[in-house]
Amino acid sequence: MTTQDAATAGAESGTGAADGAQVRKLGQLGVSVKDLETMTAFYRDAVGLRFLFAAPGMSFFDLGGVRLMLSLPETGSEHRHGSILYLDVADIAAAHAALLARGVTFSGKPHVVHRYPGGELWIAFFSDPEENMLALMSEVKTS
Repeated sequence: MTTQDAATAGAESGTGAADGAQVRKLGQLGVSVKDLETMTAFYRDAVGLRFLFAAPGMSFFDLGGVRLMLSLPETGSEHRHGSILYLDVADIAAAHAALLARGVTFSGKPHVVHRYPGGELWIAFFSDPEENMLALMSEVKTS
């Protein structure tokens, strides 16, 4: 059984819905950072995310209804980085240009990673000052 078959079978059988375990949406992403002040400034000023609030050792931003939490690492997990934040934008060329103007360095130009009937998925990767990977993404209609 392929991953797609398993996902479809789970959706059809209502797996998780009956016991209240159905995931509705992504609520928050957490990214561990070493320098909270620098990283808060980067995500607010260079990436342009809306700052929500701060708590001891944490900063929170709005990603279109999903919260991004930057936090100092728990003891013993100081070197763990693994989340990739894919930031959905309407116009990837304009967003790319705006972030470049704010000093963000990209690993390449926006490019197509997938074509499908009626559209294309465009991606442009960059990293924050602590080498956490991020990407701009945009679904562009072709017909």
